[in-house]
Amino acid sequence: MDPVHPIETLHENGDCVDVNSWVSVCPRGLWKVQQKRTCKESQQTVVTSCSSGHYPRLGSLCRVRVQLKADIDKTKSSVPEGNEKLPVQSEQLFTEAVETAFPRSQNSVLQVPLGDWTTLKLGVGQCDVTEACLERMRAGEKCEILLSPVIDGPDVSVPRPAEENLPLCATVELQAFLPGKESWEMFPGEKWEWVTSHKERGSARFRNGDLYGAVDSYSRALKLLIPLYCHVRDLEKKGQEQDVKELQQADDKTQQLPTASEFRTIKAELHSNLSLCQLKLNQPQLAKASAAKATELEPGGTKAWYRLGQACQMVNELEEAKQAFRKLLELQPESPAAVKALKDIASREKASNTQLGLRLSKMFS
Repeated sequence: MDPVHPIETLHENGDCVDVNSWVSVCPRGLWKVQQKRTCKESQQTVVTSCSSGHYPRLGSLCRVRVQLKADIDKTKSSVPEGNEKLPVQSEQLFTEAVETAFPRSQNSVLQVPLGDWTTLKLGVGQCDVTEACLERMRAGEKCEILLSPVIDGPDVSVPRPAEENLPLCATVELQAFLPGKESWEMFPGEKWEWVTSHKERGSARFRNGDLYGAVDSYSRALKLLIPLYCHVRDLEKKGQEQDVKELQQADDKTQQLPTASEFRTIKAELHSNLSLCQLKLNQPQLAKASAAKATELEPGGTKAWYRLGQACQMVNELEEAKQAFRKLLELQPESPAAVKALKDIASREKASNTQLGLRLSKMFS
């Protein structure tokens, strides 16, 4: 999920304070995050001594520590102020850096191991709240965050996180990071690697019941396909297959780029998978839009037509639902799912017509 950062600048005791807010995802739902960064003179000294004031970018390995505010307050009471030893902030920490491996937790908002220094790869979406904070932090900076659940409707229950009572207050520290790349700086093959990894990660999260996480992964993949499309289209138009070989020779870390047909198929699969997640999250209008895009890209995709029919049923657009299920029957004759869906729609229409007839008979009796 793409975070939105409305920024409000305040001044407290002479310090410049940035207050950002956005909505992030965790396996069990959506959470509102409020981030406060205080730009003190002492912090600016640290910032200029590490990474030249740049922000982490896509693929950056970030050394980060997340702590609950309550735990920090306890530590402060036992450690005299000024005696806490800070880690050395140097890129030497990343001589043989690898990202810290840990599973996504079904009942955690912050996701990361609390209180420990952790190495995250920015852009993966392992822990959305923390990554969204890191996007606008410099090495040596520390920020405070306040989290509260976003309730989508009366039937949505957000479980209490394992970390703390709500609202949740924590700090995020960025010790150091390695350079990454903006998407426009990447070779097309590098973008494609990110797309495929997001798609695989989304499928794994879906299997684990992490629907919001799956939506996040599929959305990240679709976002990266946008700038990749121009390159694939140009290759298809000009038929310059040699360009792909030259690209791979220029950067041996890239993999084979897709053909235009493969590109459309992958994009259709991502929209179809996204539609399934949105159906399960009771977001039928979004599911309908995603499934419709999938059918446009891949008219022979049976799953997308079925999901389009389901979404139309949920929003009571029965004629459109029938068209989707009939298209499915054309592609997959005697499909049990399509036959059953059409029977259900016929029953609903019959019941509706019966009720309408009764009301009309009472009006004119």
